[in-house]
Amino acid sequence: MNRHVTPQNIGAAIAALEARFPSSVSTGKSARRLHAGDESHHEPSEPDIVVHPKSTAEVVDVVKIAARNRVPVTPFGAGSGLEGGAIPHRGGISLDTSELSEIFEIRPDDMIARVGAGVRRLDLNQALRDTGLFFPVDPGANASIGGMVSTGASGTNAVRFGVMRENVLGLTVVTAEGKVVKTGSLARKSSSGYDLTRLFVGSEGTLGVVTEVTLRLHPIPDAVSAHAGFETLAGAVNAVTDIKRAGLQIGRVELLDAPLVDVINRRGDMRLEHLPTLFFEFHGAPAEIASLSGTIADIVSENGGRSLEWPANAEESRVLWETRRDCLAWAKAEREGAHSWPTDVCVPISRLAEVVLETREDVARSGIPAYIVGHVGDGNFHCVFMLRPEEEAEVARLSDRIVERALAAGGTASGEHGVGLGKRKFQQQEHGAEAIALMRSLKAALDPHGILNPGKVLPDT
Repeated sequence: MNRHVTPQNIGAAIAALEARFPSSVSTGKSARRLHAGDESHHEPSEPDIVVHPKSTAEVVDVVKIAARNRVPVTPFGAGSGLEGGAIPHRGGISLDTSELSEIFEIRPDDMIARVGAGVRRLDLNQALRDTGLFFPVDPGANASIGGMVSTGASGTNAVRFGVMRENVLGLTVVTAEGKVVKTGSLARKSSSGYDLTRLFVGSEGTLGVVTEVTLRLHPIPDAVSAHAGFETLAGAVNAVTDIKRAGLQIGRVELLDAPLVDVINRRGDMRLEHLPTLFFEFHGAPAEIASLSGTIADIVSENGGRSLEWPANAEESRVLWETRRDCLAWAKAEREGAHSWPTDVCVPISRLAEVVLETREDVARSGIPAYIVGHVGDGNFHCVFMLRPEEEAEVARLSDRIVERALAAGGTASGEHGVGLGKRKFQQQEHGAEAIALMRSLKAALDPHGILNPGKVLPDT
């Protein structure tokens, strides 16, 4: 039984949900355990009941039952979150959105798709395969679109196509009172009214339950990949800054530090020099990229880089980006009994090299295996620790140091993973007391009884 509602209230809510959804709820141990955690390092906590609504109308009924009984509701997407946002740590209802999986509409001429919150990212792009369009936000995992809205997700394509906030045109949201609010429109821009869409994007289910999403699509670009090793981490980061200043169309650029390159050489199909390495994807016609290759090579060389290596064909490019996707899982497998703890800061690009180098020095002193990867084109990097249980206190200390360093540099505690449980304690330091007070006022206005994903995002009072 959860700690924050009475047994009578949760019992009444369970009875009402079982009556309303006889085939779509479960109080069984296995279902509750499945919804107790995500991919983060945070302690799992089981809900009292799991519900699988199939429509916005059914979500309305779930929320109304929760509101009537003052029972928490925690939305659950694919369970791939990294900051505990989907953990129902105050019990109550885990609202699983996986059956909100309909692709309602694809409008190729408008470059728009309207989908259910439970649609997975890869399934959407598969459905788009014959349109010449794609949805570019790629957090790595096959996350649900609703979950990506919840955390304000980003990923490897952000430097060219932006993050979720730039690619969500509208939402259908169920409020804490069980009302249905539709935000945005099919237009590509608007200056009409308050921007409710972006209020809900990144709110992690604390202000409303997202059930439908209208997305901006993009033409699939001509892309050419390359990679290069660098003598120093700083040189790799500075090369990216110089390439962006030169106006070259970077579609993706990913930093991998030397320890992670070693893992790739042991476990992957690529063979790289033992150096900090950048994986590039340049967008534009191949002839255009070829004409710029000399400029790119000069910038790389000026920053201590080796010669750019260009994959010979599409298969080699595929292997390059699959290597980036899989390398952290390979690193985890190298240490028996380890689990991962990823950090997620973002800083001004002018400070990125400094922050990355100081982080690497902290890791070297600690002796705990950790790997630095980053979407360095937008200042976002991750130091991913592979730790054993007895090392958690030290990793928590190191993780806090990374956040403090990022905030001191004018950055943020979370570039793309969200706040969830893990980053709440930094919110006032990052945003200031008055901003936090305003956020609390918004939360109280939209969720007066505090039933929507309680204990997330905002710091404790």
